[in-house]
Amino acid sequence: MEPQTPSKPTLLGKTKRLIFKCIPFLVAITLILLVMIPLNSSIQAKKEALAKQQSLEKSTEKALTNVITMQIRPDLVKEKISLPGVAKPWLSLEVVAEVRGKVTQKKVEEGRQVNKGDILAIIDKRDYLNAYNSALASYEAALATQKRLNALVKKNFVTESQLDDAVARVKTSKATLENARLDLSRCEILSPIKGVVDRVHIETGSFLSSGDPVVQILQIDKLKIEVGIPESDVDAVRKLDTFEITIDALDQKKYLGSSHYLYKTTDSFARLYNLEIRVDNPDGQILPDMFARVNVIKNQDPNGLAVPMYALVNRNEQIGVFVENGGVARFQPVRPGFLDGWKTQIIEGLSPDDHVVVVGHRIIEDGEQVIVTRTIRDMEELGR
Repeated sequence: MEPQTPSKPTLLGKTKRLIFKCIPFLVAITLILLVMIPLNSSIQAKKEALAKQQSLEKSTEKALTNVITMQIRPDLVKEKISLPGVAKPWLSLEVVAEVRGKVTQKKVEEGRQVNKGDILAIIDKRDYLNAYNSALASYEAALATQKRLNALVKKNFVTESQLDDAVARVKTSKATLENARLDLSRCEILSPIKGVVDRVHIETGSFLSSGDPVVQILQIDKLKIEVGIPESDVDAVRKLDTFEITIDALDQKKYLGSSHYLYKTTDSFARLYNLEIRVDNPDGQILPDMFARVNVIKNQDPNGLAVPMYALVNRNEQIGVFVENGGVARFQPVRPGFLDGWKTQIIEGLSPDDHVVVVGHRIIEDGEQVIVTRTIRDMEELGR
């Protein structure tokens, strides 16, 4: 039997064998592509995010902070404390009866203005008039007796002792007469001061004993404002002569008062020294017991420099402000003094006409460029 010779490979077979050989390579390429495509997408996303962030940072760096500045000018700066006080009448008198008797006439009513010497009430005079007439008769008789004895003693018809007795009777009867005249005059109860009648305690027909109240009279054309001064402020108050007083009940009306008397002792609990301030009240608008607010000026600088209290900032344990010049804000250390309401006195560190940043100062740094949108001279201008 003859041996078989191998058949020649066909074109289809060669193609199949080539494809089988390339399959591993194609699989590898596919896997590499599957890995590279997401990785490339992630890298591209990161590049875009980084570019966006850099662009944002560049735009942020270019944006300048808007600020408002205040031009600092010399002005009166005051260190004040405000203390509560109360209005008291300059004088408050309780007029009382000095003799016993029935009131025959009541001459005043509450609220009436009276002058010194005006009749407030009249007590029945009849008993006192009789006593006066009796005392007058006794005095005239004793005086006549003394005159007769004076003539007789010269003729030695009476002794010196008899004359002495007559002189004594004259003095005694005169004293009795004066007491009777005084009691009779006290039947008319008179006003001891000029003022306004605040209380009337009697009516016509009332019976009074000596010492019973008749009327209360207040002198309120001038008043005393009583205010308690803390011990720490006594030394400053002692040097002051005038005080500004505000009466809340009169629509915040202001008055100027003068120092009258500073008590030398304190309230044992509050440790306050009472100060009496005189205030003129010619129209009678201020009434006793109204509350008052007393402004005590402890210190003042007629040409002081001051900034808003909140304009002060702390940088590196230094207190200062931001001063704008040529569009650049610089931190300027200062030495603050006393407070005047919302303002703080600046003792050192600022000069007149400096422009201090009062709005936006919390978000800027030393040397930063800023945009000044407005310059004011007083904080009240911010609300306009």
